[in-house]
Amino acid sequence: MIDHGHDLASVQAATERLLIAVGKLDNASVTQPSRLPGWTRGHVLAHLARNADALVNVLEGRPMYVSGEARDADIERDAPRPLDVHLADLRESAARFQEAGAAPADWSRTVELRNGVTDSASRVPFRRWVEVELHHVDLGIGYELEDLPADFTQREIAFLADRFSGHHDVPPTRLTDGTHAWSTGREADDGPGVTVTGPPADLLGWLAGRRSGAALTVDGGALPALPPL
Repeated sequence: MIDHGHDLASVQAATERLLIAVGKLDNASVTQPSRLPGWTRGHVLAHLARNADALVNVLEGRPMYVSGEARDADIERDAPRPLDVHLADLRESAARFQEAGAAPADWSRTVELRNGVTDSASRVPFRRWVEVELHHVDLGIGYELEDLPADFTQREIAFLADRFSGHHDVPPTRLTDGTHAWSTGREADDGPGVTVTGPPADLLGWLAGRRSGAALTVDGGALPALPPL
């Protein structure tokens, strides 16, 4: 069962790590490229702030974004801001998210995210946790996939493995870090499968599109090509 209270506390802790790290940057650093193609660090920070507000919308029963175009325009608008403005926006939007998460609610209800995706309200805090942790890595400022909390990494591997389960273009695939194992891709009776083995950080990096998978070992065939998230 999902513990949204635990995840809200984890979001807050991850946000504090992010704010401390970003606070050590300067205005020039914010304008430099992030690890995400076409985005500066300012784009990543702007996205994180606007995503917090978007998830408040979700929790309060409004559309996540007015439109995809409006989402992109807001990020472009906010990306060039000075560091102190980014920091204030990150703090204030994070506080709004925590406030929305603390409000009495039916956490078993179904909510709608982007592009018609639905989920349990109880998973929204975990989705925010994912945004904060992975985009912290995307900033390229010394926080790596290996630095992520172990419980987060295990849960995100499971979440992404589930996301690709049943996908026709992904062969039956067993993922393992030597201790834990997950299944993804087509059903096993749809053809031969492969086993992908590696450290949790490399498994997560491959599943999340942050690493090529070159550090992983594959038995039974080639490393599957994953569809975009």
